[in-house]
Amino acid sequence: MAEAHQAVAFQFTITPEGIDLQLSHQALRQVYLSGLRSWKKRVTRLKNNVITGVYPASPSSWLFVVIAILATMYTRSDPSMGLIAKIQEHLAILQNRCYFVIQCRTVVSAVLFSTLLWFSLIFTMRLCLKQLLSYHGWMFEQHGKVSNTTKIWAAMVRIFSGRQPLLYSYQGSLPNLPVPAVKDTVKRYLESARPLMSDSEYERMTTLAKEFESSLGNRLQWYLKLKAMWASNYVSDWWEEYVYLRGRGPLMVNSNYYGMDFLYVTPTPIQAARAGNTLHACLLYRRKLNREEIKPVILNVPLCAAQCERIFNTTRIPGEETDSLIHWQDSEYVAVFHRGRYFRLWLYHAGRMLSPREIEQQIQRIMDDSSPPVPGEAKLAALTAGDRIPWAQARKEFFSSGVNKRSLDCIEKAAFFVALDDDEQGMRGDDPAGNLDRYAKSLLHGKCYDRWFDKSFTVVVYKNGKNGLNAEHSLADAPIMAHVWEYVMTTDSFQLGYTEEGHCKGDVASSLPPPTRLTWDIPAECQERIERSLAVAQALADDVDFHVLPIQEFGKGAIKKCKISPDAFIQIALQLAYYRNRGTFSLTYEASMTRLFREGRTETVRSCTSESCAFIRSKEVCRRLFRTAAEKHQHLYKMAMTGGGIDRHLFCLYLVSKYLGEESPFLKEVLSETWRLSTSQTPLQQVELFDFINHPEYTTCGGGFGPVADDGYGVSYIIIGENMINLHISCKHSCPQTVSTFFHYQFPETSEKGKIETSKLIDKMSLLKLVRI
Repeated sequence: MAEAHQAVAFQFTITPEGIDLQLSHQALRQVYLSGLRSWKKRVTRLKNNVITGVYPASPSSWLFVVIAILATMYTRSDPSMGLIAKIQEHLAILQNRCYFVIQCRTVVSAVLFSTLLWFSLIFTMRLCLKQLLSYHGWMFEQHGKVSNTTKIWAAMVRIFSGRQPLLYSYQGSLPNLPVPAVKDTVKRYLESARPLMSDSEYERMTTLAKEFESSLGNRLQWYLKLKAMWASNYVSDWWEEYVYLRGRGPLMVNSNYYGMDFLYVTPTPIQAARAGNTLHACLLYRRKLNREEIKPVILNVPLCAAQCERIFNTTRIPGEETDSLIHWQDSEYVAVFHRGRYFRLWLYHAGRMLSPREIEQQIQRIMDDSSPPVPGEAKLAALTAGDRIPWAQARKEFFSSGVNKRSLDCIEKAAFFVALDDDEQGMRGDDPAGNLDRYAKSLLHGKCYDRWFDKSFTVVVYKNGKNGLNAEHSLADAPIMAHVWEYVMTTDSFQLGYTEEGHCKGDVASSLPPPTRLTWDIPAECQERIERSLAVAQALADDVDFHVLPIQEFGKGAIKKCKISPDAFIQIALQLAYYRNRGTFSLTYEASMTRLFREGRTETVRSCTSESCAFIRSKEVCRRLFRTAAEKHQHLYKMAMTGGGIDRHLFCLYLVSKYLGEESPFLKEVLSETWRLSTSQTPLQQVELFDFINHPEYTTCGGGFGPVADDGYGVSYIIIGENMINLHISCKHSCPQTVSTFFHYQFPETSEKGKIETSKLIDKMSLLKLVRI
């Protein structure tokens, strides 16, 4: 009970002699230091809000404007063209109530005018920058050839952009996502649907599209434009609510995604030490995030950083009709799961962040705890892995009061979740490829009860020191979490490091209180519901077929020598693989980002085009057809990035039609189409953190996600350096037509007119021959 007494600041006892008050000076000191840290964060947040609020100017520029105006007035000039005199007249009214000498009144009037002028200049600069960032012509120019218009534009952007921007400095200057014309969206849709339909099907769909365009479409578009004028982004809030939060199926496999550790290296085999460095690196990233010290991502123009706000201290709360996302400003602890028990691990002590060695010691204390889980505790997290309605009902019935509510609040308010696994994972042993596949499945779903799938992310640390990440999708897309994970991995290995024995570096304070075991009182009825959710989740997890395919000594370096976009190259290769496997083409989803706009998230690139189909169907390999297909894909990707996509616009039009109670056969049919090939590229964003030349073994493997369709594939890929591509391929065992390894082994050794000459579709020699025709 000693640690329990330490957590109480004071105790009192009522006696006949009076009240006996006992103060705990140690506890009071902890309260004081914790409050001091909180106030420091508030001051930092206020300072950053001021700096961001006046960007692209700086707070010090106000003083420059004031001095300039006063200096001009000293020369008996009036830069205000009479406005300062007007302000003086109004201040004279206050002379009866307040004492204003003439000189003071003049200075105050000049300062007020200077402040108004300063705000006007900020507004003008921000408006100009917003207009400049709305220009996207630079993206469509031929590589290596920059027009004079783009050169002038780039110079103007530099002029109107401030210096040393914070993470959120550009948010107020980013343009809003434009609403495409209905006519243009319908035209692009019909073009994308043509290779997937017979002549009669295409003629029928064209008729439906034209009817929609000439009648209901214009009415729906009016409402959508009205929303675009009012909201920062006409898509993102509806996308978050209806695609993610209103989904009633399991998050596990269907929505959450994962990120892997280094492919060839495990920095330490000691589980507690790896957890210590990993958690400390997460805290360092969060501190940089809170201070806005993370540099904005610049892709010639800045990208929206709004999704970064909810990375930490966020959880998804289940509801019977829709879920909700709850974000807390701060959290000083993490929730840890180990062998069926839950613990609260404080990451701050005496107003400071725990060192990696101290976190390692605390993790080791958890691992040394031999207490068994109480009934129902071990598999409790299965509720977050199953269907949402049973979880919402159980949460309301069994976790809305008492000890269960306190423990659940502790998990949901944690900075993030940590799972300490007893399994060993990674590309190891006599079956490295098979173990890599099992590693991917473990990160995606684990045992269905050892990940808290509602938390913004779960850090998984395995017995042999491997780690990984499982992330909830509704709050942020994969590139956001990938940015975090790149920083965590490289900080862990290259900055924090380990001792020769494999332990974390640093000293340990002797006064650290041990982690707190969370307590539960789970009745038998709730345990039955946990088992039912576990059964649903287990069936889903068992059905997932996963394969991770690292392609070595071949990558974007060889592809770029052929003057082909690496992304287009891989997309066409995937189309070819699918066609050879199924004998037909499929509606293909490739995720593109719209973060060039404020609060932008994603857009769909329909990468199965008439041009790619023509190349794949060609009996002889034609370099012209291949380049045409690659250029078409690049154009579609750029259109999606710049607001000219198809699917988000149609999705919003469909929602407006539902709000109005209107039925559209065209929209209904489009929104019911099945994406049997769902793909996504995970970009490597912080290349400067890696050293692929001196340390090629420290290579990230990327991450993946589950299949979107029961009879389809989910393919995630990451292009690393110049000589490596990693693919994560998922499908379902229950579909006899899909197998995750078909990309690897389906093709015969015999050549088909030189298009593919090995048993592996995505093989370095095959791909080289594909473009060097």
